[in-house]
Amino acid sequence: MTQQTPISIQRYSMPAIVMHWLLALVIFGLFGMGLYMADLPFSPTRLKLYNWHKWVGITFLALTVLRLVWRLTHRPPELPASVTAAMPAWQRMAHHGTHHMLYVLFFAVPLIGWAYSSAAGFPIVVFGVLPLPDFVPADKALAELIKPWHELSAFALVGLALLHIGAALKHHFIDKDGLINRMRLGR
Repeated sequence: MTQQTPISIQRYSMPAIVMHWLLALVIFGLFGMGLYMADLPFSPTRLKLYNWHKWVGITFLALTVLRLVWRLTHRPPELPASVTAAMPAWQRMAHHGTHHMLYVLFFAVPLIGWAYSSAAGFPIVVFGVLPLPDFVPADKALAELIKPWHELSAFALVGLALLHIGAALKHHFIDKDGLINRMRLGR
């Protein structure tokens, strides 16, 4: 593949950049917390971590709604024509497919987690003061059906995020096309 000369890149807006990096940190933080707390024995620490996980998950969901509204009302910059021309068709499809699936999972993971918590009979009380309605009725059998979907969708989200990171690094270090600058913090 031919290496690109860095080109003038139209950047995302600062709110889009901040939301991108904030949600990235939250995704990996929630995933790490989920892995850690799942194997803890029943204890006050485990209960506290589960509550924090739920609060951050609901906050993530709210930020995702905000991010989607921003994206729908503020068109993101197009891929530069030189970058698009250098990408094989399968890479362009992977680019668009990964972004669409990330958005689907941004909503699916916390909503499935909310459904699991409701079905397990553990209501979500955000920050200990804002009770959320149950997403589904309490039903232990239903909770056991939902639980693996929350886990699998979380692993899928992190896997796609890692693929996204890998593609950005490929553009930066191999293609040297400057594409990563569209989402870089700072100027």
